[in-house]
Amino acid sequence: APVLISILLGASFSRYQVEENVEHLLAPTHSLAKIERNLVDSLFPVNRSKHRLYSDLQTPGRYGRVIITSFRKANMLDQHHTDLILKLHSAVTRIQVQRPGFNYTFAHICILNNDKTCIVDDIVHVLEELKAARSSNRTNFAITYPITHLKDGREVYNGHQLGGVTVHSKDRVKSAEAIQLTYYLQAINSLNDMVAEKWESIFCDTVELFQKSNRKVKMYPFTSSSLKEDFQKTSRVSKRYLITSLVLVVTLAILCCSMQDCVRSKPWLGLLGLLTVTLATLTAAGIINLTGGKYNSTFLGIPFVMLGHGLYGTFEMLSSWRKTREDQHVKERTAAVFADSMLSFSLTTAMYLVTFGIGASPFTNIEAARIFCCNSCIAIFFNYLYVLSFYGSSLVFTGYIENNYQHSIFCRKVPKPEVLQEKPAWYRFLLTAKFSEDTADSEETNTYESHLLVWFLKRYYCDWITNTYVKPFVVLFYLVYISFALMGYLQVSEGSDLSNIVATATRTIEYTTAQQKYFSNYSPVIGFYIYESIEYWNTSVQEDVLEYTKGFVRISWFESYLNYLRKLNISTGLPKKNFTDMLRNSFLKAPQFAHFSEDIIFSKKYNNEVDVVASRMFLVAKTMETKREELYDLLETLRKLSLTSKVKFIVFNPSFVYMDRYASSVGAPLQNSCISALFLLFFSAFLVADSLINVWLTLTVASVEFGVIGFMTLWKVELDCISVLCLIYGINYTIDNCAPLLSTFVLGKEFTRTKWVKNALEVHGVAILQSYLCYIVGLIPLAAVPSNLTRTLFRCLFLIALVTFFHCFAILPVILTFLPPSKKKRKEKKNPENREEIECVEMVDMDSTRVVDQITTV
Repeated sequence: APVLISILLGASFSRYQVEENVEHLLAPTHSLAKIERNLVDSLFPVNRSKHRLYSDLQTPGRYGRVIITSFRKANMLDQHHTDLILKLHSAVTRIQVQRPGFNYTFAHICILNNDKTCIVDDIVHVLEELKAARSSNRTNFAITYPITHLKDGREVYNGHQLGGVTVHSKDRVKSAEAIQLTYYLQAINSLNDMVAEKWESIFCDTVELFQKSNRKVKMYPFTSSSLKEDFQKTSRVSKRYLITSLVLVVTLAILCCSMQDCVRSKPWLGLLGLLTVTLATLTAAGIINLTGGKYNSTFLGIPFVMLGHGLYGTFEMLSSWRKTREDQHVKERTAAVFADSMLSFSLTTAMYLVTFGIGASPFTNIEAARIFCCNSCIAIFFNYLYVLSFYGSSLVFTGYIENNYQHSIFCRKVPKPEVLQEKPAWYRFLLTAKFSEDTADSEETNTYESHLLVWFLKRYYCDWITNTYVKPFVVLFYLVYISFALMGYLQVSEGSDLSNIVATATRTIEYTTAQQKYFSNYSPVIGFYIYESIEYWNTSVQEDVLEYTKGFVRISWFESYLNYLRKLNISTGLPKKNFTDMLRNSFLKAPQFAHFSEDIIFSKKYNNEVDVVASRMFLVAKTMETKREELYDLLETLRKLSLTSKVKFIVFNPSFVYMDRYASSVGAPLQNSCISALFLLFFSAFLVADSLINVWLTLTVASVEFGVIGFMTLWKVELDCISVLCLIYGINYTIDNCAPLLSTFVLGKEFTRTKWVKNALEVHGVAILQSYLCYIVGLIPLAAVPSNLTRTLFRCLFLIALVTFFHCFAILPVILTFLPPSKKKRKEKKNPENREEIECVEMVDMDSTRVVDQITTV
């Protein structure tokens, strides 16, 4: 049934859809910046400010962008490079997008200026004027930075168009190492958007082709689609690495379940355990796909979540099978396995469902995290059902094969030792098995002890880790671990940079690196919007407005106009009507206000009076190399200022949508999951046999999570959406591996602590070791994937597995030998009068069917 269900649901993957909206996935769902964007769009629906600013003031829209620099740090304003850039500009404007019946050029889809011409970056006009000055041998043409003047008298801002600038006195530009050009496109309807998207693709091809013919310069193209394409590119570049990972896990899972005894070896169960996990994941993916869910690259982490949980559950069942008596019937052995292992597996599965269920709730403000948790919940639920049904059935089949002394791989009846002696050496090696008749009645040997991992733990490791001379070194090592974890914990940083979730060898990474290197002197242009009707003619109001923008580079005709009013001696007593009349006349007469009308909104009242209902100016902050952190602090400062100011204003830039309350949004799933896990552990303390199990489990989870957060920071992993999802998984992974170990130790009522530590390791250590080895081998190929997303995934999951393994096999076995609970040091003698004797008589019929009849006497 699980196989059929998986095939039926998994078939829907032939028509799966990919999530195209990166903002929907990675920006906080409930964001104040989104509300501010709606307000800005309602006040200033036409965004034509791009004609004088490198800015995405309201919405990024469609655009193509390129940074041009030199390998030898040459001056990009010299004659050779100026001609080269203008040649590239000409090639870009001639790009054609072929559609049935019409060829679209840049002139057909560009954003238009007031005079119906395409808006082009002012740096192009600067370069044209520079070229004309050189042609006429004029030496008086000077470019100033960050604001320069064009031939027509306009002031233009070039802070985001000239990079790596060296200046003379009075801000005159001596040289510039990089130049950035931006081409803005219209996307007013579906056809227009389709053409613009195709134009962006051809734009990148054109720039790369131009790069090949001009080897001395380096060009970094970027478009509005680059982030989306590079985010999904991780899935494409990961395919062969994931296949390699699957092959390695299959191989090791088979080896971990194999032993020299061909009857008791269980290679097929290793393979079928991995198949169980695969079927559950495929079923969950089919359900998500049929319910309208869309695929995104964060789903790459779900198979590894399933691998850690599912394989441990199957290996724990196999470990329980080794503890059963071989003279029992298969049904009895299977019942003993389920009674021994499925209780703990059920509880850990419930913990997964609770923690990931909280992450999938509306409390999670990052859509990518919510979808990931939702898919993980469905996959874990089906994995539990499939382990009960599919893997349980597989265990029964292999049990019958073992009871009939059939070969574990070829299912052939293994001959008796006396028959094997007549066969060749290779044949005897393949069919090596130990028959129960070969063991004397007085011997109490476990036939599974020849398994390599069982033998290693029982004969060597358990005695070594509990040795008195080893314990001090383990405690010292734990103190070192806590010290380094604390060092990293105090340096945790928030990873709100979107380049952390894309493939590495992509346009996004190359462009972002170049932009950070050459254009980090100034922040993105921030819109300063006043959305109330204030007394603009009042000098004190003017001073208030300018006071709030103190410390910025102000690129605004609004400030120029306020200064213009002061020169006209406009004072507080000027009537509103005179002010607004003069304001309108200024747009018609004063040339410096030719483009100012878009920054003021007029409202005509019933008595023909004109009122100013809203206005805006544009601000640019001076920043350092840590531009994103400074911009985040700037956003928070301006938000607080807007709440206390006399003038009602908001600030907005499209990047604020991703940054707004990012820290609280990305940390919320982890925080909620931790709270739910602690609550569940506290509540179940009243249900379990001993509440000390939950106390130790809580302390272990806290220690593991603390260490993982600290060490991932030291390994240069920031706290972002991917790392937080891994930390949620880390809670469950720790409980998965440590809960059975702690339960066996705490519930032991006889012998010493050391004896019960050894017993717990012998019973559960093999399953932990098997799942750990398979998990690590599966993770290793992930480290080679050329993607920042998988790099974060690998580092976090690797640390979780390593730190948990360190706690299971070193910290807990040592600490539990001298901390509560206490144990009885001597085994109590049982009353011989109440002893129950069981005598088993085996009868074999003609068709070799084994029948066990139990005769019990008291």
